[in-house]
Amino acid sequence: MKSKYFDSPRPRLFGHRGNSADYPENTLPAFAAALAEGMLYLELDVRATQDGEVVVVHDESLLRTCGVDTAVASLTLDALQQFDAGATFTTDQGHSFPHRGLGIKVPTLAEVLRSFPGALFNIEIKQDTPAMEKATLEVIRQAGMLDRVLLAAENDAIMARLRPLCAAHQVPSSYSFGELVGFFDWLQKGCQTPYVPPAAALQIPEIYEGQTLITPQTIAAAHALNLEIHVWTINETVDMERLLRMGVDGVMSDRPGVLRDTAQGIFSDHH
Repeated sequence: MKSKYFDSPRPRLFGHRGNSADYPENTLPAFAAALAEGMLYLELDVRATQDGEVVVVHDESLLRTCGVDTAVASLTLDALQQFDAGATFTTDQGHSFPHRGLGIKVPTLAEVLRSFPGALFNIEIKQDTPAMEKATLEVIRQAGMLDRVLLAAENDAIMARLRPLCAAHQVPSSYSFGELVGFFDWLQKGCQTPYVPPAAALQIPEIYEGQTLITPQTIAAAHALNLEIHVWTINETVDMERLLRMGVDGVMSDRPGVLRDTAQGIFSDHH
């Protein structure tokens, strides 16, 4: 695979939806800030508008990010971009809204790729129907960025459609939910049976439904299979330190500056 996604030295440090602690998530200012704070990787989510444009937004509805309870899929791109993607962002429990009224919009994936040609991208497809995998890959191809992305989908149906397209374009992918269940099943049974990883990276939370997923055993098993482990979403220094010292390959954080400083503190010890 000719992807540059895995070329840089580990650990991989991701701005989760950009710098989403200080800026409205999944917007151009959030992504610019994450890169300015030393992130090589931007993590983002995509959905499609009513007219089939691939846009960067996490939720099905605009309520949480724009303050309007309208489905992204029910709007044309023009209509979507009338809304203020900075409307609800606050860092002080709603006393102030520092990014409101500044013209921040829900960006298209094409805009994001064009704006940050030097970045590497972790792109999660959130929308199952109508299917948008082909449209997403086409945007990435037109931007000349196929070698700078990894595609993710938690939803098994999306991943079943996406994986063959990724293979055709030599784009790496991560595990869907069902595939993760399969991996942890195999792990719990003592890795007794032959196992072929379906993807290049396990992108998982440290703890899921009370179960700790990230352990030295998980990391060792993944590395024995040539898999990378990327953990989301880690915002406290103490957690970043613990996971990086344990040997995870990547960390996704809403606080990229804190992540950068923590990683530098650990890895400068090694030199």
